[in-house]
Amino acid sequence: MACVKGRGVVGCGHLADGVAVREDPRPRRKSSTADIVYAAISAYYAVCGELPSPPGDPTMQDRPTKTTPDLFSPIEIGPLKLPNRVVMAPLTRSRAGGGNVPNALNALYYAQRASAGLIISEATQVAPEGQGYISTPGIHSAEQIAGWKCVTGAVHASGGRIVLQLWHVGRISHPSFQPGGALPVAPSAIKPNVQAFTAQGFQPIPTPRALQIDEIPGIVAQYAQGARNAMAAGFDGVEVHGANGYLIDQFLRDRTNKRADDYGGSIEYRTRFLLEVMEAVAAVAGPERTGLRISPQNEQSDIADSDPQALFNHVAKSLSGKGLAYLHVIEGDTGGTPTPPFDYLAIKRLFGGPVIANNGFDKARANAALAQGRADLIAFGKPFIGNPDLVTRLYLDTPLNAANRETFYGGGDQGYTDYPLLRTVEPDSCYKDADRAWG
Repeated sequence: MACVKGRGVVGCGHLADGVAVREDPRPRRKSSTADIVYAAISAYYAVCGELPSPPGDPTMQDRPTKTTPDLFSPIEIGPLKLPNRVVMAPLTRSRAGGGNVPNALNALYYAQRASAGLIISEATQVAPEGQGYISTPGIHSAEQIAGWKCVTGAVHASGGRIVLQLWHVGRISHPSFQPGGALPVAPSAIKPNVQAFTAQGFQPIPTPRALQIDEIPGIVAQYAQGARNAMAAGFDGVEVHGANGYLIDQFLRDRTNKRADDYGGSIEYRTRFLLEVMEAVAAVAGPERTGLRISPQNEQSDIADSDPQALFNHVAKSLSGKGLAYLHVIEGDTGGTPTPPFDYLAIKRLFGGPVIANNGFDKARANAALAQGRADLIAFGKPFIGNPDLVTRLYLDTPLNAANRETFYGGGDQGYTDYPLLRTVEPDSCYKDADRAWG
């Protein structure tokens, strides 16, 4: 795009002399008052949005409109109108207060990141038995609901949208977290080869207690009550955590589920607990405000399945047509372990609703996934830790702050709410992508 010197518009609508302006390639007409007004409006939209067509100018009316979505395209997810497709992934930060109650520092942290199209909260236990890490927030007490109200209020006041992730860790826990020092629960009594991070540091996780079949409805009810409490706390929806080796995932996978009753054995039976939880939660929050997170190939927390494609194809198909808000899919292994080929597009086709893709995306890979139709939104995790203004940085192609791994878990504002905002930018940032700048 050529530039000329002369009288024009700079920034977003300020007239000045002798500055470079973008040359309009359309045939010149005799200047009129309408032309002058249009010139000002055109320059505004060249910088800040889409270029409009002037009266009587068919050349711009015939210009093709942008149809391929990118990270900055709006989208509707159920009743929520998102201004962009950048999702803040759930991130455990272990900074809840006494009684696992969210506090004002948590509210600031989330409000700083409210430019995300959607925020998914850190994993939040639905019951005391669901806790597996130190200082993670809950959603099972009146004090916790009040604490979360402060968080949702701050996010909404900052123009954002936030859903709560409902969590039960199952066997990935320790007696020090359990009421009365009891053993953690699981679908089967199989000890995980991982450690728990407790108030006394890392400790081995014991062999869990296998749930009795008559206990399972009570845990389903805990998820439903968690959803009810989340809506009372002002959340815009909920996400059921069915990923990363926690309780629901333990029921799904055949390495951790050796049951011989209606909740184990075949894929259909191993999926039963998940489907009961989703039905109960959706009945409370509404299906249009209920999402699910899965991780078909992630082996976090010592978990795996002999046929993940068949298992998660069945999960996606079983949830199809239920009007759920979205399916949040972690692609590959979060620890970087190589994984065999997996058809994630099949998961999207079988589900039939909006899909959030997650795990190691940068801007280029995210836009490619959106353009290919493999996903409708992209979730970013660690980049949001060090960059509360991640959406702006992605749009302007500016460098990202590096996150300090030493402050990921626990502590105060250091490494939590003190990351710097973008203060300067290259003058031509809006024009690095001509299609983006000119619609």
